[in-house]
Amino acid sequence: MKVAILSPIVWRTPPRKYGPWEQVASNIAEGLAAAGADVTLFATGDSVTAGKLEWVAAKPYGENSEMDPKVWECLHIGHFMEQAHRFDILHNHYDFLPLTYSGLTKVPMVTTIHGFSSPKILPVFKKYNSRSAYVSISHSDRSPELDYAATVYNGIDASQFTFSPAPGDYLLFFGRIHPEKGTLEAIEIAKAAGKKLIISGLVQDWEYFNRKIRPLINEQDVMYAGNSGPEERNRLMSGALALLHPILFNEPFGLSVAEAMLCGTPVIAFNRGSMPELIRHKETGFLVSNVEEAAQCIDRLSSISRPRCREWSESMFSREQMIKGYMEVYQAVLAASSIT
Repeated sequence: MKVAILSPIVWRTPPRKYGPWEQVASNIAEGLAAAGADVTLFATGDSVTAGKLEWVAAKPYGENSEMDPKVWECLHIGHFMEQAHRFDILHNHYDFLPLTYSGLTKVPMVTTIHGFSSPKILPVFKKYNSRSAYVSISHSDRSPELDYAATVYNGIDASQFTFSPAPGDYLLFFGRIHPEKGTLEAIEIAKAAGKKLIISGLVQDWEYFNRKIRPLINEQDVMYAGNSGPEERNRLMSGALALLHPILFNEPFGLSVAEAMLCGTPVIAFNRGSMPELIRHKETGFLVSNVEEAAQCIDRLSSISRPRCREWSESMFSREQMIKGYMEVYQAVLAASSIT
């Protein structure tokens, strides 16, 4: 089976730091390669893969302000679709734009929907629903207006995360610095519990950061570690008492949640979006409704088994489980296309 993986080009695949869609595309490409599949990754020229690499943009446009994103997206996606005839399956991780090319090839396309940025993009997904097999990354992140081939949870290379049976005494916020991710709420939870908080993540909303977050960073009980790469991420997650994930939107998945649990670190999250699918309440963390409830859970963390957190995450969100799910989707799609 020859599989083509289309990754975004905002960041390198895998990303040096932030880049969740690129990270998932990488995990799939590397998982398929490890399973013996003939896989080609379409990404930036500096990307790293055990499979074959195809590229148009030498570097990601997220690292070069001189690049026009729309121009390079068009060149990248156009190149991918022009090579479609070489493959048995096309796997799209670039949202809705590649769908508009799907009627120009007979090669079946699988599209992983990494979330809906706006209801305004739904007309594209609806129009091409019969042309591409849609995969959701959680049951919660499904539109009732679309048909889906499967739900396949994002999978992670567990070998990149170190299990820690004895954590430090700090709490961790790991994610985009943006109001919807609840950075301020994480600070409020830590302060209410009297615990040190380390914040790590890409600043996506500078006004929010400068107005709400920066004034509270004192390098004593609230620290900002910057936008951490893989090694620092592993160190911070494995050493944390808990990951705070007080999201204020219905998050489609949440890679940091699964990653933290791989380190044995329980997660305290607001009960929204996919969180009930990722976290087993009172077993691998706590699902709460507000800052006050979250703060009260800090004293209950000793009731959570860190080995159980690792076991749960590995059984549900490993790269191997994800590849198994996608191979089943590929086979079903190929079988259906051979009938038609």
